[in-house]
Amino acid sequence: MRGKRIALCASRKLDEMTTLIEKQGGTAVIRPAQGTVLAKGNELGEEIRTTIAMRPDWIVFTTGIGFAALWEAAEREGIINEWRRAIENACVAARGYKTVTALKQIGVTPVAASEDGTTKGLIAVLGGHDFANQNVVVQLYGDTAPALRQFFLERGASYTELLPYRHVAPDEETLETLYNEVVGREVDAVCFTSAMQVRFFFSFAREKKEIAPLLEAFRTDVVACAVGKVTKEALEEEGVHRVIAPEHERMGAMIVTLARYFQQSIAF
Repeated sequence: MRGKRIALCASRKLDEMTTLIEKQGGTAVIRPAQGTVLAKGNELGEEIRTTIAMRPDWIVFTTGIGFAALWEAAEREGIINEWRRAIENACVAARGYKTVTALKQIGVTPVAASEDGTTKGLIAVLGGHDFANQNVVVQLYGDTAPALRQFFLERGASYTELLPYRHVAPDEETLETLYNEVVGREVDAVCFTSAMQVRFFFSFAREKKEIAPLLEAFRTDVVACAVGKVTKEALEEEGVHRVIAPEHERMGAMIVTLARYFQQSIAF
């Protein structure tokens, strides 16, 4: 990593990652693109009531933490029994083992679950089901799921999103600086530690800048690095096809994997 400039989009564990980069001769450039996640207040209770009244045919839970937030809100609002019945009366799908574990704690076993924790994997296991004229509610956390939404709409489902959190975008000045650094080849790699960072950055590029130069930079000179499968999947959905990711989803492992990538590039 000697002489390399590595942009970090995270908002936590920055000291740890910076130390790892500097030990290998690189320079860390802090460009937080996470934004702020705020729990919804009373409006979440109303959204749950609306979902219950819909009598959904399918409920898709994408994160354990999002499931827990909805469960706690239903308890707080005094509608936990109605919420439980809505879940039990629906076909339930889950993304990731943490989500499956959370559901099993209330006695619900999903009829479909992705083993790899990705949206792509979830879509694959849902492919054998019929969703025509079905009411589908999808719980999201920290990220939209355009591929999941398209999947259900193309199959004739009525699609509703349930988000237990409100998302405040990161500072646009920071995103613009990062965009200019990537397009200008002023950084050698960009490390993304959540899918939300990817969405915020690429949404900014599409709305306020030009996306083609950004994708070209990632294709040729700047390495996109993801902390794990879900973040890697988000980058690929945005059009970035060269993505480095560690086998084990850890920030430290991400930096080590990136360093090895640069070493192998030099060797060849």
